[in-house]
Amino acid sequence: MPRIVFIGLGAMGAPMACNLTRAGFEVAAYDRAAAAREKAAALGLAPASSLEDAARCADAAVTMLQNGDQVLNVWRALLPQLPKGAVIVDCSTIDMESARQAHDLARRAGMLAVDAPVSGGVAGAQAGTLTFMCGGAEDAYEAAQPILAKMGARLFHCGGPGLGQAAKLCNNLMLGVTMIATAEAFALAARLGLAAQSLFDVASASSGQSWSLTRYCPAPGLVPGAPSGAGYAPGFMTRLMLKDLRLAETAAAEARAVTPLCAAAAQLYALYDAQGGGEKDFSGIFEMLDGKA
Repeated sequence: MPRIVFIGLGAMGAPMACNLTRAGFEVAAYDRAAAAREKAAALGLAPASSLEDAARCADAAVTMLQNGDQVLNVWRALLPQLPKGAVIVDCSTIDMESARQAHDLARRAGMLAVDAPVSGGVAGAQAGTLTFMCGGAEDAYEAAQPILAKMGARLFHCGGPGLGQAAKLCNNLMLGVTMIATAEAFALAARLGLAAQSLFDVASASSGQSWSLTRYCPAPGLVPGAPSGAGYAPGFMTRLMLKDLRLAETAAAEARAVTPLCAAAAQLYALYDAQGGGEKDFSGIFEMLDGKA
């Protein structure tokens, strides 16, 4: 099995790297933040002291970072360390232009590249049930599949370079908007005297049904395991949802697409963030719409 260098050991990256280790891969892990390295070590990883040490003798690479600039900087450092024909997979959610630049860097270095942002949150990363939305050439996707399959349950090849990011941004646009609509409906129901359970029973069997309702309901006490039942502990932080919606707005502007609901949702999540909800799960926007935040 290939030796994998895994860069980015945050809340998502560390459990993803652990799943690769449990699957039998030899994983050399690194994060520039000492605190992240310490937490990763507590999970059983053995983080390297530098990116160069982690990348030494690696056959493939996975990155899980915060933004496009980080991805490009790390890839520029990683690519000279990898053998020709190696596959490098970025699981970050970043802007499409940076994703395409990363693909170009890999192509010019003789590497295979895949942009593979994820859906499933921290729980999915820990359980190995993430969904990967992949962009890149067919041969690159085929080379990445054995690695991705050990970290997730569903893999989708969405097209060429950058189109994995496109799928992620469009998906999270829908998710962000439907969560606000669901939270708004429960807040209205309370003011109208309609019990939350009654609305849930009706909507989950009617045209109001959605993942935001039946799997991740923002009103507390209706869906076991939803963040709403645990004080809106993430999950998927509001700040990350806001980041994704702003990336979607940028992509829409570049494509001359009209996305008024995306813009409205971004404004509402930005307000919830400003009121102190940034590190809570994004479903916690129910607190603001219900007048509790």
